[in-house]
Amino acid sequence: MVKNLFSEIPEELRHELVQPIVAGDVVRIERIVSRGHMSREEFWYDQKESEWVVVLAGAARVVLEQPGGELRSTQLGPGDHLNIPAHTRHRVAWTDPDQATIWLAIFYK
Repeated sequence: MVKNLFSEIPEELRHELVQPIVAGDVVRIERIVSRGHMSREEFWYDQKESEWVVVLAGAARVVLEQPGGELRSTQLGPGDHLNIPAHTRHRVAWTDPDQATIWLAIFYK
């Protein structure tokens, strides 16, 4: 069955929309839709798997903790992608509140 990554996006998103696309033993692919959503100030992702993420539409800013604790902020727009190694602390600092930011995230071991 054919589906479209840009369809079925609700106008109002109270919470970020996370939708699994496929999952297996070593890989998981999700579509994530944000509209002004971001991580809580004190929250950091620290995942056991690596994550490759691409912004398909919209805009976002991700903060990654570098070795030694330095923080690096990265602005992402359509087509920009980022690989986040396992256990790299990171957070979403901002997503565009005026349009849907559509992410494709691939988690792998």
